[in-house]
Amino acid sequence: MVIGKSCKNLDKNLDDDPLNYVLGYTVGNDVSARDWQNQKLAGMQHGYSKSFDKFAPIGPSIVSKEVIPDPSKLHMTTKVNAEQRQKTGTDDLLFDVRAIIRHLSRGKTLRPGCVIMTGTPSGVGWFMKPSGLLKDNDVVEIEITQIGSIKNKMVFNR
Repeated sequence: MVIGKSCKNLDKNLDDDPLNYVLGYTVGNDVSARDWQNQKLAGMQHGYSKSFDKFAPIGPSIVSKEVIPDPSKLHMTTKVNAEQRQKTGTDDLLFDVRAIIRHLSRGKTLRPGCVIMTGTPSGVGWFMKPSGLLKDNDVVEIEITQIGSIKNKMVFNR
């Protein structure tokens, strides 16, 4: 989701609907460098493995919340080299969009333009046998109903 109006501490006012602060929704590719995920150099933090240049591409558009009044009814598919890896619905999130915004607004201001990704569904290559980790030149396509799709070619720095 993309924040449209500043908000802070929404968890303290349960009458304030977090969706009132959403501009719209987009597609994002939550890229992770798994080899950095558990290294002492990264401080054993998952966030570091997601923070490299050109990670987390989003777009190509933002669909208004008026077009998608209920973000819990979307379906997502991820393909790697045209092979389906993930298929799920936003109704399967551990925390719904409202809960995510409430939590992230605790103690800090979410400002217009802030992008919030909801998390990773099952089907991650890290857990596949044999390994399904992305390789150089793999093409990842993510599609979300009512929003569209994004396609990225993985190019590893050498």
